[in-house]
Amino acid sequence: MNKPKKVAILTAGGLAPCLNSAIGSLIERYTEIDPSIEIICYRSGYKGLLLGDFYTVTPEARANAGLLQKFGGSSIGNSRVKLTNIKDCIKRGLVMEGEDPQKVAADQLIKDGVDILHTIGGDDTNTAAADLAAFLAENDYGLTVIGLPKTVDNDVFPIKQSLGAWTAAEQGALYFKNVVDENNANPRMLIVHEVMGRSCGWLTAATAQAYRQLLDQSGWLPDLGLNRIAFEVHGVFVPEMAIDLDAEAKRLRTLMDQVDCVNIFVSEGAGVEAIVAEMQAKGQEVPRDAFGHVKLDAVNPGKWFGEQFAQMIGAEKTLVQKSGYFARAAAANMDDMRLIKSCADLAVECAFKRESGVIGHDEDNNNILRAIEFPRIKGGKPFNIDEPWFNQLLSEIGQTKGEKVETSH
Repeated sequence: MNKPKKVAILTAGGLAPCLNSAIGSLIERYTEIDPSIEIICYRSGYKGLLLGDFYTVTPEARANAGLLQKFGGSSIGNSRVKLTNIKDCIKRGLVMEGEDPQKVAADQLIKDGVDILHTIGGDDTNTAAADLAAFLAENDYGLTVIGLPKTVDNDVFPIKQSLGAWTAAEQGALYFKNVVDENNANPRMLIVHEVMGRSCGWLTAATAQAYRQLLDQSGWLPDLGLNRIAFEVHGVFVPEMAIDLDAEAKRLRTLMDQVDCVNIFVSEGAGVEAIVAEMQAKGQEVPRDAFGHVKLDAVNPGKWFGEQFAQMIGAEKTLVQKSGYFARAAAANMDDMRLIKSCADLAVECAFKRESGVIGHDEDNNNILRAIEFPRIKGGKPFNIDEPWFNQLLSEIGQTKGEKVETSH
């Protein structure tokens, strides 16, 4: 095997409950195999790479890397930087006018003596890694880039399960378990639980399922008004489903009249096209990030759904709560930790073989865990609303599945 001399790790994009665990797992695996391999961690993702700003993994850090498993977030920091967005990199002072950020990054890796770069992030991070890997190969830099797939949305082609998504669903359910107790704070209460998921409804559906499993573990006392129906999920709305607001409002109004409250789970990407069209019709600017994505916190889909349904179902009070920041900053649960360790171990093995790619279970290759070729990695994988478990969930809450929204990628 071709032993790496120096390894670099960076995390980028939004948080997910896997980043610290992945960093710690990589450090531990390299240390197990050969503690003489140097490791550095770039601060704040690609920003740190461009600026040559990094942590050196000391012997003490190696010995205590397991502590990272207990924390959410990323101890080495994240940022949203796209190396091919030259204008944005210049504006942020990361490169000088006339410089190519990809070349700056590549030259910095050479300057730092790095021969293996591990990127931990979602589709944007790994797309940036793919661009960088291609640049390095085309210009004979002799460096290997190996990605780990992080996203709570679980929406990366062709990866079966992204790191951190299981934990995010579990944590979103725990979050709502407290929020739902507001259902008796006011008559005719509408509670909207907005869950992360720009173009994929997997997390919303999985969070609703995990929350209902918590309900299964609870006892109920109908004689004092403690009825499961008041704590139930009454509607699930994801980007892949066509939403008939009038039909759903009619169904939910019947529930409101019966139970005196309604609880709905909404993907942050559901209804965005309608919201954007509404904003543009009013002449309002639609804010976007460096990757061209609509800034969902600015368009506020949960608030929009709340406003639409409140009037139609006769809600006296509407409460919109977002579990995203609570869920995505959690430490990885046991299921995710097992997945992370298996991916990190293979990433280190690939480093010795100088095999680039993103580590994941390849849906196009019998779900084999392997280094998936960078050109095949892309985001926006839709949630399959025909999954049996999702159909069962909708059936049990009395919701009819809308027609599937066609997505093209």
